[in-house]
Parts: sequence; C-alpha cells; structure tokens
Amino acid sequence: MQAKGKGAKKGTVKFVIDCSAPVDDKVLDIASFEKYMQERIKVEGKTGNLAQNNVAVSRDSTKLTVAIPADVKLSKRQLKYLTKRYLKKQQLRDYLRVVAASKNSYEMRYFQMNGGEEGGADA
Repeated sequence: MQAKGKGAKKGTVKFVIDCSAPVDDKVLDIASFEKYMQERIKVEGKTGNLAQNNVAVSRDSTKLTVAIPADVKLSKRQLKYLTKRYLKKQQLRDYLRVVAASKNSYEMRYFQMNGGEEGGADA
C-alpha cells in the first residue's frame, strides 16, 4: 500500500520575518540579520547547507524571507530561535520580542512598557 500524498506536493514554502518596527527606528540592520541567518540556518542537521538544498534567504527593506522547497525539512520554530539569538547578540532582546503573525510568518515587536503607573490602591 502506497501513500498517495507522499511527494505529491511540490513547490516552495516561504517563511517571512517582519522587522519593520526596529528597522524603521534604525535599531536593527536587516543586512547583518540576513547574513546571520544565512550562516546559521541548519538544513538536514548542517549549517552552510542552504545552496545544496535550494533554500533561499532574501530581504527587502523591512522583511526577511526564507524560501524552502517543500521536500526539505526546516521548522518555523528554528527561525524564531535564530531570530531570538540574533537579538540577544545585538543586545536588543530586552526591547524586542518575536511573535507569530500568521502560519508562515513572524513579526518583531517592541515590548509594551507601562511606565509611570504606581500601585492600584486608592485608600
């Protein structure tokens, strides 16, 4: 008995990391982030294995896109992990967080700071 769906789905899966808030504020350099991701993304357990597996990392002014062939295993979770490590390395982890915006995308957002409010008691 053969599985019908196995190998039938061809094409690419695109994951998008939206960095518009920190890039617009000139806090994050998207070019160095792209270089970091290209060096660190693991495909089949190896870093530096992107070209052999047709994995493409590209960017526009505020977004980083990782295009992966459907038959290559790469988790969205790994991209979040690497993004958080990059923010930590750049000492931005205290100000930015990585949030899933949709099924195939992440977004960098600032932490909401509620400063200036004292305790809630009126007595």
